[in-house]
Amino acid sequence: MSYTATFRNHRWNFADLRVLMAKASPRRSADELAGLAASSEVERALAQHVLADVPLRQFIEEPLIPPEQDEVSHLILERHDAVAFQPIRAMTVGEFRDWLLADNSDLAHLAQGLTPEMAAAVCKLMRNQDLIAVARRCRVISRFRNTLGLEGRLSTRLQPNHPKDDVRGIAAALSEQRLTLSPICLVPNGRVALADEIGALLGAPGRHHRRRKTRTERGRQPGPLFHPRPTTRQMRC
Repeated sequence: MSYTATFRNHRWNFADLRVLMAKASPRRSADELAGLAASSEVERALAQHVLADVPLRQFIEEPLIPPEQDEVSHLILERHDAVAFQPIRAMTVGEFRDWLLADNSDLAHLAQGLTPEMAAAVCKLMRNQDLIAVARRCRVISRFRNTLGLEGRLSTRLQPNHPKDDVRGIAAALSEQRLTLSPICLVPNGRVALADEIGALLGAPGRHHRRRKTRTERGRQPGPLFHPRPTTRQMRC
């Protein structure tokens, strides 16, 4: 199914829902390199305008990736809960956005009725403030030795992209992170980190972290994030 929009006597065509979604996305260099991005801000705005009028059920009737060609898409459609989807089935993407921002009820009951494509579509019509407002209704509490997800917790992900995983470079990034007084997350980059490398990375930043906690008298909850293999190895120790 194709989609069209007209602006100042110029007609814009979007071949299918997949193209429409791509053109409605915020500007990203990766999309531009792949040739998927909108050619201008006008085309992007028109794509978002057209996307707002697309019924949510269209994502079930017109999958972005044919399920017979992709096992993940097939599994998503197979497990889609039509009963959970029923309350919003008649909504368009734009109407769903307005409902999300106007309503204050918990969204857990909709989880099984939405597909990733529906969520992505409505996010393309939202500002950062809108996304934050809606996210407050989606409480997801982590259970792995931390309290992320609880009210009153400010969390960020710190990932210094240092090509050599230099400890001094990461410590410098932590200096900026301390301004938020939020959990610290270290991710070794550039190569698969071994257990001894992880220990070396946490050494110097860890000392900085303890010293800053003493000075500020404010506790912060470190939340290291590592590669699966060494993390599993450490959990077994």
